[in-house]
Amino acid sequence: MVKIGNIQLPEFPLLLAPMEDVSDPPFRAVCKKNGADMMYTEFISTEGLIRDALKSRQKLDIFEEERPVGIQIFGGDEEAMAISAGIVNTINPDLLDINFGCPVKKVVCKGAGAAVLKDIDLMVRLTKAVIKSCHVPVTVKTRLGWDFDSINIIEVAERLQDIGVQALSIHGRTRSQLYKGEADWSWIAKVKDNPRINIPIFGNGDIDSPEKALEYRNRYGVDGIMIGRAAIGYPWFFREVKHFFETGEKLAPPSFEERIEVIRQHLRASVAWKGPRIGIFEMRRHYANYLKGIPHIKPLRTQLVTLNTLEEIEDVLNSLNPAHFLDTSIVQEA
Repeated sequence: MVKIGNIQLPEFPLLLAPMEDVSDPPFRAVCKKNGADMMYTEFISTEGLIRDALKSRQKLDIFEEERPVGIQIFGGDEEAMAISAGIVNTINPDLLDINFGCPVKKVVCKGAGAAVLKDIDLMVRLTKAVIKSCHVPVTVKTRLGWDFDSINIIEVAERLQDIGVQALSIHGRTRSQLYKGEADWSWIAKVKDNPRINIPIFGNGDIDSPEKALEYRNRYGVDGIMIGRAAIGYPWFFREVKHFFETGEKLAPPSFEERIEVIRQHLRASVAWKGPRIGIFEMRRHYANYLKGIPHIKPLRTQLVTLNTLEEIEDVLNSLNPAHFLDTSIVQEA
């Protein structure tokens, strides 16, 4: 078992990564049903929480059926981080995660996310402020360093553990790489192998197949894997990885009918959480991924992104006949 505070996870947990405009409650729900062991909210701006910004507050929504779940925040000011941690306390998540890894310019320019990797003393102060204001376990997600010349993840891990961080998720790229190039898990392994480190270390970056998940588990010795982009539009990835771990064989991909059923579940949850107008509009970004790899699917995808009511979309989904597609065997595309 892997433990984070009083949270007990399976022996080798699979975590759904926090992803902006993706990891909302409707998407987390379908990932949970398909094998995700723990998940995180989209990252939440401490400035937004303090201003009572509607979008930031809505991201705090968590539901009992998705536990264990962590709320992730980001910021670059100690007082704002402490106040935000207090706000998060009122929601009673299973843990609070700090984002020190987001490479996006609009976050970095505010001195938050991966920008904090340039100042470990600041990182420690920000983290201490959160820990002092929080009654749940505090974890951190970060990167290897700001760039190749300043990889400092080993010092970061030691200092964060020393002040009470209870788990660390490491994306195997520097900030300067953004999402380009190959994630370097050798640095993640160095953290895990460090005799000073005794908190769980989760690896993140480039896990896009069950075979790679098993290879990286065995090669780098991490305590679990955080999965991001591979799960977008493909929540079945979690169960496929677990099946491959257990049997060494690839699980058959979801049928056409199962894909449509998950679209239906995701859509209904999106409308229930966000309301019909926003729920239907934001669901449109997911159809292409859910239907990827199905032959001759473009007319259906085009139809789904132009309909404006739940009833219309449900009618289309209910009327679909897999036999209308020349080849109904679904193959996941890389």
